Amino acid sequence: MRTRKRVVPFLIFLPLTLSMLGCASSQGELDGILPSDTTDAKPGDSVARRFQEPTEQDRTAVESAIELSQRYASLSEQASELRNKNKDLVTENDDLKKQLAELDGKLKQTQKELAEANSLLIEMLTELNNWKTNILGFRNEMREAEKAQLEALLKILETLGGEIEAQPTEEETTRAPTPPAIEPEKLEP
Repeated sequence: MRTRKRVVPFLIFLPLTLSMLGCASSQGELDGILPSDTTDAKPGDSVARRFQEPTEQDRTAVESAIELSQRYASLSEQASELRNKNKDLVTENDDLKKQLAELDGKLKQTQKELAEANSLLIEMLTELNNWKTNILGFRNEMREAEKAQLEALLKILETLGGEIEAQPTEEETTRAPTPPAIEPEKLEP
């Protein structure tokens, strides 16, 4: 059964190919009988020219084989160099990927530490400003407390019998002395 499947298409295409060959051979016979145009080229010539390299001088098969082997050798050498370069580049690329992974981890760690340091600095700045506000706010209270202590010491000295000369306070020393006022009744015309 299998041989029939293979033989049937062969038998169908065999007459077709033979008829085509017959037409081609009869065409050749007609060419010999009829005068041929010099401008028309034979189809066999164009096929043969396709596989030949256009050169100015005819080369022998040995020369073209030597030239082709030289080309093959140079191209093989270039291919091996390119393979080596490719291997080197792949190795370098892998190394760079490893470095990138390591540096990426370090960068993330550094960014995390920087964020923590920034939050710590902001917290410390807030505490420092609060401390300054508290200290400056209590400055007047501390002055008043010291003034109350001095007044208490003056009272204690007075009760013990000490004489106290009144010294000008800071406010009195910073003020400019005022000239004595002239009374209008004392003016003489």
